Amino acid sequence: MALKSYHGYAIFPVGKKRMIENATQFGAAVASARKALGLTQRELALAINSGERFIVDLEAGKPTAQLGKALAAAKAVGLRLTATGISQA
Repeated sequence: MALKSYHGYAIFPVGKKRMIENATQFGAAVASARKALGLTQRELALAINSGERFIVDLEAGKPTAQLGKALAAAKAVGLRLTATGISQA
């Protein structure tokens, strides 16, 4: 089964993990999850008490998006984030 993509990044099935290494990948993950829920950017913005422009910028990979709002958006669309230390090898 071929994976769909959004902004060139694979959209994985629910429950699958993917490494996110930059703002563009994070934005694509939020957009993918939002669309899977059938939400518009405006609806997501209202859900996190933010403006639609923030969601547009976040999903476009704007690297200066506010972390607190970005995390709220991720949580609102069901994304769970974890941080993993990298090896010093």
